[in-house]
Amino acid sequence: MPHAGPVNAASSSASASNSPQDNRYDPTALEQRWRARWKDLGLDITETDATKPGFFALSMFPYPSGTLHMGHVRNYVITDVIARVQRMRGDSVLHPMGWDAFGLPAENAAIERNIDPGEWTDRNIDQMRDQLDRLGLSIDWDREQATCHSDYYRWTQWLFLELFDGGLAYRKNATVNWDPVDQTVLANEQVDAEGRSWRSGALVEQRQLNQWFLRITDYAEALLNDLDKLKGWPERVRTMQANWIGRSEGAEITFQVEGANQESITVFTTRPDTLSGASYVVLAPEHRLVPTLTIEKQHSSVDQFRKRVARLSTIERTSDDRPKQGVATGACVTNPLNGERLPVWIADYVLADYGTGAVMGVPAHDQRDIQFAKANGLPVRQVIDAEGAKEAIEAGKAWTEDGTLINSGSFDGQPSTQGKAAITDHGETAGWASSKVTYRLRDWLISRQRYWGCPIPIIHCSTCGVVPVPQDDLPVELPRGIDLSGKGGSPLSQQTDWVNVSCPCCGSAAQRETDTMDTFMCSSWYFLRFADPHNTKQPFSKEAVNRWLPVKQYVGGIEHAILHLLYSRFFTKALRDRGLIDIDEPFERLLTQGMVQAVTYRNPTTGKYIATADVSDPNDPVDPITGDKLDVLFEKMSKSKYNGVDPAAVIDRYGADTARMFILFKAPPEKDLEWDDADVEGQFRFLQRLWRLVESASSTLTNLDKTDLPTDLTEQEADVRRALHLAIDAVSEDLDDEIQLNTAISELMKLSNTITASEPDRLSPAILQEAMSGLIRLLAPFAPHIAEEFWNRLGGSGSVHQQSWPSVDTSALIQDTISIVIQVKGKVRGSMQVPAEADKETLESMALSSNVAKKWLESAQPKRVIVVPGKLVNLVP
Repeated sequence: MPHAGPVNAASSSASASNSPQDNRYDPTALEQRWRARWKDLGLDITETDATKPGFFALSMFPYPSGTLHMGHVRNYVITDVIARVQRMRGDSVLHPMGWDAFGLPAENAAIERNIDPGEWTDRNIDQMRDQLDRLGLSIDWDREQATCHSDYYRWTQWLFLELFDGGLAYRKNATVNWDPVDQTVLANEQVDAEGRSWRSGALVEQRQLNQWFLRITDYAEALLNDLDKLKGWPERVRTMQANWIGRSEGAEITFQVEGANQESITVFTTRPDTLSGASYVVLAPEHRLVPTLTIEKQHSSVDQFRKRVARLSTIERTSDDRPKQGVATGACVTNPLNGERLPVWIADYVLADYGTGAVMGVPAHDQRDIQFAKANGLPVRQVIDAEGAKEAIEAGKAWTEDGTLINSGSFDGQPSTQGKAAITDHGETAGWASSKVTYRLRDWLISRQRYWGCPIPIIHCSTCGVVPVPQDDLPVELPRGIDLSGKGGSPLSQQTDWVNVSCPCCGSAAQRETDTMDTFMCSSWYFLRFADPHNTKQPFSKEAVNRWLPVKQYVGGIEHAILHLLYSRFFTKALRDRGLIDIDEPFERLLTQGMVQAVTYRNPTTGKYIATADVSDPNDPVDPITGDKLDVLFEKMSKSKYNGVDPAAVIDRYGADTARMFILFKAPPEKDLEWDDADVEGQFRFLQRLWRLVESASSTLTNLDKTDLPTDLTEQEADVRRALHLAIDAVSEDLDDEIQLNTAISELMKLSNTITASEPDRLSPAILQEAMSGLIRLLAPFAPHIAEEFWNRLGGSGSVHQQSWPSVDTSALIQDTISIVIQVKGKVRGSMQVPAEADKETLESMALSSNVAKKWLESAQPKRVIVVPGKLVNLVP
């Protein structure tokens, strides 16, 4: 980073630094002093004035890793600007912060460091809170929440019991990743690309365990339909959620198994029109009928195949790039439409918990099916005809478009779109088909066989069955100080003193549930707790939620577009139906900020990333070890790519206000931002120019109290007023619907340039006072520390952050004269000042008599004159 001008005054006295006699801009001491002052004043405490409109501004709360990165900075500064502006607009603003503190990373860190995960997490929280404080964020820390603290997860458990009581929480067998060496369940992220455990290196197996689920599928239709209500969400996010929910209309079709007593296989298909083209039926290897249907001579092959599939993850099994594999069971079914005999196979690409766990194979009209059929010698029959269909199928490409039915008996000749309904209706009459709507969305598996999570408040009794822990006994706290080895199953199951309890119903010996909850459970309702954080009787009151919710502006990464946002929407609707809240949706407006990227060096031969510090010549980067020429890329900041920039280092050198201004100015909020040291330096220089402007104005101004403006303004004064109110109008618009913070800062630069160019000592005090008051108030949300300093130096009363947002005086925008471009043959040759209300004839006359016309027309009369009032005059010789 090139050397800059700020003075490092870390050892200076904050109270003495930046006195009116000190002309240096020393951000370190200045920012420390004002943050301490704001804390003393309680400036960021949420107002309780119910007469003011409520505005809830919220950033997605972070996992407390202990280190702030530039992605955090961008997220939280964007939200802070919005919160500060709304306060100045007269709203009561709720701007809280918390910590998504449970989860596997903390447990793994505890194992590696031999430390209690709670102690490690609390230490990280303290460290990150201090880092956030340096940014000057207007957060109400009195409402802080940490999901790993029992005063929070008590209410997570309480809400689980509400869902359980409403029939939305249940247990069933589900497939998990099992490490046969460490004897423990693994998250998908702990299984590498080769299907091995990240810790033991063992090949991971798929096992069935009894797991807890939430019935999010009960809300699939509502979650899909209500996306239309979310007008303040990016279209991209709404589309992603709609695709994830995945509504499909089709039919369930029943195939009777040959020779079996009343056994049948039901499949779901969106293409009942292709039923006559089915050449096989395929089951998931885990399907309950597989052992029953497999004939004697196929037992060995089927068993071996099922064991191989058990080692594969769901991602591997459903990957489009992976060849589809399967084995015949030896059983057959009857096609109910044409009576044909179809073999029954099992295959890795069919999942037991998706749909019915069975599909019909129609190779000619499904690409996955045609690949499987050709690999296994199964017939391919075309039943939809259209131009090019036959040729495509013969070339191994399934025809999936519409067409005309063929080889379909009495349905031949029908358009395939009509054939769907006709064949379904026929099947419904015959009793082997029914219309069906299905969803790609699966019920939410919340069980985790981990220690560092919220305990599930359930007791298992051999007499009473599944028994909820009484609400008065909550929270069920995690035992602390236990040995965490990462081996041998759930750590909680090994804590016999904790596990063994009495049944709340009958008093007999019973055991606690040893699974903990998915961390998304904790983050799916935290925004509700912020509305009522000190309530000890319930997680939140309906009155508090009605005051603050839905969140007016939510800010976070696009990576949360599906799971967190979808789960939060489900939770909100479920709690509404339990009578706990009145709102339908949790977040009114959503801003998904782009990533922060930086220059990255990568060796194209080895694929390894090279640290910036190890590249001696950025203009000709080479690998310091191999000498290979390096690729230069812009990629997301990451430790593994050695391209991160420490926010603390930037703040130490330039101050938080410069860091904020850069992160906001460099790119629109929703776009990726490319880090550039020179641009950081540019923002610091802008703040220095403002510093000098305020120093110049301080010789004229003694206070910023509003005074009467003079009636007769000089041209210079009129220009300054016009620039001010144009900036107020533009910045205000940039902070409304389509938030564009980069262009707002650009407007501040233009305004400061106009004021500086006017020479403040030549302006009347009232005009200068209005201009500086407006400029500082517009600056305040973006650079809060230096704006507070400016306000104080120029005699403003109170804090700048307690002032009202400036309003536009439309009379200041009226211009007596305007600049008109003069073109000759369409090329700009000059301009002229004309009366703002000049008509076409006046503009033509003035243009013809101008020096521009004399020079370029050489006294000749133009053949044609084109006049665009308010913009230009084009002279055509």
